[in-house]
Amino acid sequence: MAQCEQVLTPVDGVVSRMRALDAALPARDGVAVFNRVYLAVTEAVDRRIDAGLFPDTRAAIALDVRFAERYLAAVDAVSEERRPPACWRPLFAFRHHPGVRPLQFALAGVNAHIGHDLALAVVDTCRTLACEPVDLEDEFDDVGDLLLSLEDRIREELTPGPDLLRITDPLTHLLGSWSLERARDAAWTAARALWALRGLPDVAGEFTERLDTAVGFAGRMLLTPLPH
Repeated sequence: MAQCEQVLTPVDGVVSRMRALDAALPARDGVAVFNRVYLAVTEAVDRRIDAGLFPDTRAAIALDVRFAERYLAAVDAVSEERRPPACWRPLFAFRHHPGVRPLQFALAGVNAHIGHDLALAVVDTCRTLACEPVDLEDEFDDVGDLLLSLEDRIREELTPGPDLLRITDPLTHLLGSWSLERARDAAWTAARALWALRGLPDVAGEFTERLDTAVGFAGRMLLTPLPH
């Protein structure tokens, strides 16, 4: 009996792009550090989609792909010598800095992607599916739970051992200054606000610009070079 051909989804496309980046970038590159941890979560989302574990598979795929496309668009902008959104600029500017630790690169990427991109991805998805943010809340929460596992993965793989990470280490203070769960909650609030403002494009544009700037400022602080 012939084997069934695997049906590829749009998520497979973004996973393929992230795998290509992983293969092409030097391991110590700050963008590569973030890409590796984000790739792991996107692969986990893909497995859950294949297993039919989301309440609405179509909505989950749309949200995951629109979300990933925001990050990949920033990568494309830099490779084409265009300016990425302000939230991503610190990571690309400091990606080779010897005084920035891998954990900082990962957190700065997560900060940009959750703090800015996630809210816009919800709005993008609502427009694609002609629905309201409330219709995506279950999928948002399920994807959000997987994103929280991203924080666990970062801490497990990139945090120095307890004998190296002392209370006086500046990295300890950075770890306590940012929370993925709070960023995810803020992204949901921002998405709802942007959707409510969709009939006021000037106000929505100003809101988006200020969100982008604020998240970029936080990313710059997370990438403060630290002594080893």
